[in-house]
Amino acid sequence: MYIPKHFKIDDEEVIFDFIEKYSFATLFSQHEGEPYASHLPLQLKKSENALYGHFARPNAQWKDADNQQILVIFQGPHCYISPSWYETKKAVPTWNYVTIHVYGVLEIVEDKRILLHSLNDLVNKYESSDSPYDLSEVEESFIEGMSKGIVAFKINITKIEAKAKLSQNHSTERQERVIKNLEEKADENSLQIAVLMKKNLLKQEDNRS
Repeated sequence: MYIPKHFKIDDEEVIFDFIEKYSFATLFSQHEGEPYASHLPLQLKKSENALYGHFARPNAQWKDADNQQILVIFQGPHCYISPSWYETKKAVPTWNYVTIHVYGVLEIVEDKRILLHSLNDLVNKYESSDSPYDLSEVEESFIEGMSKGIVAFKINITKIEAKAKLSQNHSTERQERVIKNLEEKADENSLQIAVLMKKNLLKQEDNRS
């Protein structure tokens, strides 16, 4: 991924937080000699430096992904930036965004205990705290039948590239103008980018002091 130095995220904790927050990812591998992608929720295991997930068994990607070097993309908030928000007309439109690229080797997981543990973690993460649903209370025979329809995998992470394009290459005044205009929008992406830009400006001020 092309990452100018002022857009690069180096802080590992920030990277991991984004992966956990925007965990519905795109997984790319080579399948039958061509690029192939699946869209999947993935779970980060920091202690193992790994990601866990599962394919639907009819999804043929798993059949030749084992031991492949693959790419996973986690897409954070993103939005259009209008040049009309700047103090000059000598400007062009752009896009602000956050994205994480994770590279690793995919390993098919045969152990059913690991599969069930991974599924349970997935449910616990996404079910609301007041949800009455509990995977452990579902009939074992039903879970056994459903688990036959999926293929679990582990991705052993080898490299991470992280980018936050938040107008850092512009003046503080211009960044503040962008934030103001984003905050006037109703869509969630614009508001999230505004929050991230504010945090980034605070860091810049702290580094100068």
